[in-house]
Amino acid sequence: MKKPKVTRLDYCQYLMVSQINYTITNYADHHPENISHDRINRYIKGDKLKPRLVWEQVKQDIVADAEGYLLFDDTVLDKDHSHKIELVNRQYSGNAKRLIKGIGLVNCIYVNPHTQQYWVIDYRIYDKAIDDKTKLDHLEDMLRHTIEYKQLVFKTVLMDSWYATKDIMLTIDGLGKIFYCPLKSNRLVDDSKGQRVYTSVSALQWTEAEQDSGKLIKINKFPKDYKVQLFRVVVSTHRTDWVVTNDTTQTNRDDVQQVCAIRWKIEQFHREIKQLTGIESNQCRKARIQRNHICCSILVWISLTRIARQTKKTVYQLKHGLLDDYLCEQLRSPRLIVA
Repeated sequence: MKKPKVTRLDYCQYLMVSQINYTITNYADHHPENISHDRINRYIKGDKLKPRLVWEQVKQDIVADAEGYLLFDDTVLDKDHSHKIELVNRQYSGNAKRLIKGIGLVNCIYVNPHTQQYWVIDYRIYDKAIDDKTKLDHLEDMLRHTIEYKQLVFKTVLMDSWYATKDIMLTIDGLGKIFYCPLKSNRLVDDSKGQRVYTSVSALQWTEAEQDSGKLIKINKFPKDYKVQLFRVVVSTHRTDWVVTNDTTQTNRDDVQQVCAIRWKIEQFHREIKQLTGIESNQCRKARIQRNHICCSILVWISLTRIARQTKKTVYQLKHGLLDDYLCEQLRSPRLIVA
């Protein structure tokens, strides 16, 4: 008898329906054809899934808009309790607020501002020891790839302060796009209209008018005549963001706040993919297995969001609804009965 094969679709289906345990062993234990753990492992190790597969799967879903946004951010896939997994480096985790062992993932999200829908269109795995690329390099690669290969229309790029470097901002500007990004509080800037008196952005003085309309500044070490518009945005009683944009016609702080709020959609993506696809759960040591598992997890998120839009449900309702069906079935015909 011919032995059953494991395909990418099979593995993605497992990640789609599993609720807590996403390991290969658990998959083998529940496979309807009693397929072995080794066979599943051989498939995941032998395939070679790449980021372009994500674009091939999602491009049919995207409703593009000339006012669209590209969002860039990274997240760390927690492997803090793992040993000898390739791709793992000690990195700062925003969730843990400390250095942890993990796999760095840089993501690119496309947002339609009119429908508020968003799609993951690209990603890169951060592994500088192998490809000698920084996270900034990955952002630039994905940015240029979106324009030159995907030919996806958009107007604005959003990113956090980690990516607010001279090279990245000037690259975006040179491509004819608008950027909005927060600066770190100690970034040196000059608002003195030519006197070149640099001070930390958090120490700037603001008039009442500037609070609403922003102020034109120069960032230290940028080209001599290059200026950006700066806004002081109070996020909460304990946090203030200093947001810059190359759109020097922007003079409305409320509009800036609305633009910056869109950036949280990539945080939502990070939360959903970690909670619903098991992207952090694979403990295999080989880099190729980790890369394939990450790609499959992102493909599962794409499928979940597609079904969610069609059924007008949230991705959490879809995933947890599988447990609702199980509970109803067990209440009707319980396998375990209280004596």
